[in-house]
This record gives sequence, structure tokens and C-alpha cells, in this order.
Amino acid sequence: MRNSRGENRKNQQDFDVVVIGGGPAGTTAATLLADSGWSVCLLEKGRHPRFHIGESLLPMNLPIFERLGVLDEVRKIGIKKLAAEFNSTVTPLAQDTFYFSRAINPDHPCAFQVRRSEFDELLFTNCQIHGVSAIQNIEVVDVDLESSEHKIVRALSKDKQQSVFSCKFVIDASGRETFLANKLKSKQKNARHQMAAIFGHYRNVQRRKGVDKGNISIYWFGQGWIWMIPLRDGVMSIGAVCWPGYLKTRSISLEEFLSNTLRQLPEVVKRIEEAELIGKIQATGNYSYASSTMIGNGYLLVGDAYAFVDPVFSSGVFLAMQSAVDAAELIDKLLQGTSDSKKLIQAYQRKIKRGIAAISWFIYRFNTPALHYLLMSSDDSKQNKWQMKMKSSVISILSGDVYGNPKVTVPLLMFKTLYYLLSLKNYAETIRFMRFKAKP
Repeated sequence: MRNSRGENRKNQQDFDVVVIGGGPAGTTAATLLADSGWSVCLLEKGRHPRFHIGESLLPMNLPIFERLGVLDEVRKIGIKKLAAEFNSTVTPLAQDTFYFSRAINPDHPCAFQVRRSEFDELLFTNCQIHGVSAIQNIEVVDVDLESSEHKIVRALSKDKQQSVFSCKFVIDASGRETFLANKLKSKQKNARHQMAAIFGHYRNVQRRKGVDKGNISIYWFGQGWIWMIPLRDGVMSIGAVCWPGYLKTRSISLEEFLSNTLRQLPEVVKRIEEAELIGKIQATGNYSYASSTMIGNGYLLVGDAYAFVDPVFSSGVFLAMQSAVDAAELIDKLLQGTSDSKKLIQAYQRKIKRGIAAISWFIYRFNTPALHYLLMSSDDSKQNKWQMKMKSSVISILSGDVYGNPKVTVPLLMFKTLYYLLSLKNYAETIRFMRFKAKP
């Protein structure tokens, strides 16, 4: 018997679903579909454990961990994160800590900081335990989407041996490699947010004290923002997300350039006085993008394979895993032959876009003078009832409550209105920033 291209099916493996990519999105979707009784094959180009940036998780990740059965394991490899801390050198309030317990829905008052190598490996192993046929060191090189019934996935092992897989549905969870978006030519740079990042892991970086020792620290500076994420074993993830023009000025090594960037902020200098670099400094450009196609006949793009904006609010892993949860539920119904497929697909797309839009509103404006001021003018001791509600709505977004919670809607709308009024009031400053942002 031959497949749609006339190839011999002798060495072809048949599954209900093939997942491309073994990161958080791919393993989540694969695990849940296997739990629903479908045969699932997951193909991972690399081998776990592997380095990956994006160590900061959100409180709304916790229900997903519970559903996957890995919450206890994540606790063991993670550091508890109670808040996001913001720091500024140009506002009256130099530092403010946004505690997740003060969100409008306080059911999940903490999250975790994790080494992604450990976290991703945990999720990969878990999907195997749940019955997924998960293969490492195998690179997908082609996907034939033409057949309406069976898709053909071709992959090469490290020793260049070809494997062929037939399935009813393909999930692209290839992350920033965006396999299907590249194939479909649907990947588009995000014109509203063009940033780049440089980052690494360090030891002997000064941490916060007491309950705040696991919090992420975020610092504004003239060319973007800096993150400091505490990990286990005395390691700190440090990076800077910058305007591309700033990175183009680099004429020294990445290590020296990041060091010079961090030393633009006196408080950061104090925290890194005895810092020791572990491994190499890495950089990435082409930071923000989205695919014009999310789902088609027998295929779907999840997580970073569909869109990526910016890690400033640590939303990447959560949005990827939540989109995978929703994708698994959708695909389960589609494979069962539901009569409401069009309606279900439209609802799925609306939800995914709503979540990205909720986070993106803040990301696009994070470095604007108006949002910078508003986020750093929230001293709790001086706030009235409505100011506290507005801050709680912002904390809710930072927690991952981004899918239209009606209790968040009104105070968040008030916060956004204040932002627009403040932007108009400081019109000249806003225009100067926009012109600076537009420089290549």
C-alpha cells in the first residue's frame, strides 16, 4: 500500500495525532490527547535536558500542572514566586512589588521560577508516562497537508534515517522555529513591537530577602528593560530586552555588552558585584511575530509556533500551555466528528487572540512614559478603593487572568482610560518616545 505521494507504507507509522516539538505546548497537548484515548506521536528535534530561556511562570499555570499531574514535581524543581517586582530610576516610587495574592481572583497566590531544562524534561517524561510515543533527536523536515483524511509527516534522525508518520491531525508546537508558519509563509513580524534580547545565567547575584527571595525583578532603562529571575542552586537568569538599534551598536563581545548594559543601573550594579557567568551569553532578534494562520484542515499552531510577543510579563509559557490545553479539547471534538466544528474553531481562535491581546496591550506600552508612571505610582498606603481595584486588575493580568474575566473588565478599563488621559496630558513626552521607538 502507498501513501498520498505514492511512497511505500511499509515503514510508515500511523497515529491519530502527530505533535511537532517537545516543549511545554507540545507535551501538554500530547498528554491531554493521549488521556482522551487518541494515539499520539511527539517528535522533538533536540534532546532533553536542553537549555531554554523563559524560566518565570505565572499563577494560572498551576491549574494546568494539576491537570497534567505534575504540580508536586514542579514544586520540587522550582522556587516559589509570590510577586513581580518593578524598579525605576525616574519615578517618585523607585520600587513596587505586585503580589499575586492581591489579584481579583486570589485563588492562586504564587507561581514558580524554574530552570527550563528541568521543567521541559519533566513535561516530556510525563507525556511518555501518559502513553505518548515521544521521540527525541528527530527533526521534522516536511509535512504534507494536502490530503483531507491523512497528513504525512517526514522526519530525519541524527544519523539521517528517514521516518514517515501518517496522522489525522498535526499540531505544530515547534516554538520559535515556527515550522508550519514558515512552510505556509504565514509568519509576519510584529510591526508594533520590534525588540531583541541578550541573556545568560549567573551565580553569586544578590537576591531579595525573606518571602521576596523568589520574585522576578524588572528594571526599566533607557534602551528597554532588564530581568533578574532567581533559580535554584544560587543561579540567577539575567537578560536585557532592548531596541534593535541599541544592539546594533555592539562592537564588543556579547558578555561585555550585556555587562555594560547592566551597569547602566546603579542598583543592578550592586546586585551583580560578585556575579560569575555560567555558560555563554546568548542573543536573539526578530523577537515579536505572529502567523496569519492559526488552524487549517487537519493542522493547528500552538504557543510560540503561532505567535510570540515579549517576555516582560512572563506570559510565554502560560499562553503556550493554555493554548495547548484548549487545542487538545478542540482536536478531541474534531476527531470525534462533532457537527459544531466551525463554531468550535471560531471560539478557539477568539480565545487565543483575546489572551494574547490582553497581555500585548501592556507589552506594547511597557516602555511608554505613561504606563511607566502608572505602574510606579501605586503605593498601597496612598491608594483609595478604586485605585486598589485598578491595581488588582493589573495584577490579575500579570497572574494570567487574560481571557475576559468580567470582574477584571471594569477596573482594567478604568486603568486603561487613565493611561490614555495621561498620554494626552503629556503629549510632547509621548511623541518624543514614539519617535525614539521608531528609529531603526
